[in-house]
Amino acid sequence: MAFDVVIVGAGPAGLAAAIRLKQAAPDLSVVVLEKGSEVGAHILSGAVIDPVGLDSLLPDWREGDSPVAQPVTADRFLWLGPAGALRLPNWLMPPLMSNHGNFIASLGDLCRWLADKAEALGVEVFPGFAATELLTDDAGAIVGVATGDMGIGKDGEAKAGFQRGMELRAKYTLVAEGARGSLTKQLVARFGLDEGRDPQKYGLGIKELWRIAPERHRPGLVQHSFGWPLDNRTGGGSFLYHYGDNLVAVGFVVHLNYANPHLSPFATFQQFKTHPAIGSVLDGGERLSYGARAITEGGWQSVPKLVFPGGALVGCAAGFVNVPRIKGSHNAILSGMLAADHVA
Repeated sequence: MAFDVVIVGAGPAGLAAAIRLKQAAPDLSVVVLEKGSEVGAHILSGAVIDPVGLDSLLPDWREGDSPVAQPVTADRFLWLGPAGALRLPNWLMPPLMSNHGNFIASLGDLCRWLADKAEALGVEVFPGFAATELLTDDAGAIVGVATGDMGIGKDGEAKAGFQRGMELRAKYTLVAEGARGSLTKQLVARFGLDEGRDPQKYGLGIKELWRIAPERHRPGLVQHSFGWPLDNRTGGGSFLYHYGDNLVAVGFVVHLNYANPHLSPFATFQQFKTHPAIGSVLDGGERLSYGARAITEGGWQSVPKLVFPGGALVGCAAGFVNVPRIKGSHNAILSGMLAADHVA
């Protein structure tokens, strides 16, 4: 199948690029591939969203049915000890860490909403298809991707439902597959995109979504903490965000350069939830879902060269998480828009 633009990944960056392409040039044919069973299935961020990206992409987003509806009402920063917590005064924190004017929302819900907007503009969105192979021309430039074969047995042989992957060819390919994606690694190596850059660094983020007792719910509260149960040699921290119908997103991030061979990020997260400052919120609640994902943490100095012959990297594939702000979705949206402007 031939398109003007193929986008790999239906996260904020990929969908923003698709929408912007159609805004700039409605006649372009654009397809978005998503490896998850549905758009949003692999989006696990417990998100505090800076609306600057949405304001640029869809200026009237506040007037419709957007799932981004809970403004931040309070900011808390805690240092945790084994039995207690010390709240740090907000005036001591750098201004960039303030969440005034931001929103709490499910990033998965936001992506589903953005996918509807993209499809309404004529973008084709194909969930359930993983891009597994880069296609190149005789000169070595990228000319699209191929999806993986389906219906392969454990022995590597084709089963009765075998279906060959599809070649999706395009004038430009935008790779928005998230942190440490398989195609991104191939592109970085093939075109030397990391030359002169620091190595990328990663963290592991574990998140659970809880429905808690109404009397414990504080809509709009953003709480970040550090300290226990991590030791002083191990980087990481936690978050707890109140939004929606008595929902709380609780999560823990461990920087993957930790040296303790006995440390288990999952076990550390479970231990963290027993702290009085956290357990008192979750007590009597119900865990609805959980998951984990890698996070790019290298920052500006680790961002690779973004363009290659035939396409570009956007979003977390390029490492656009702003670690001090504990945010990245706005950068993902803006990077997808910028790439789309140039492609158009």
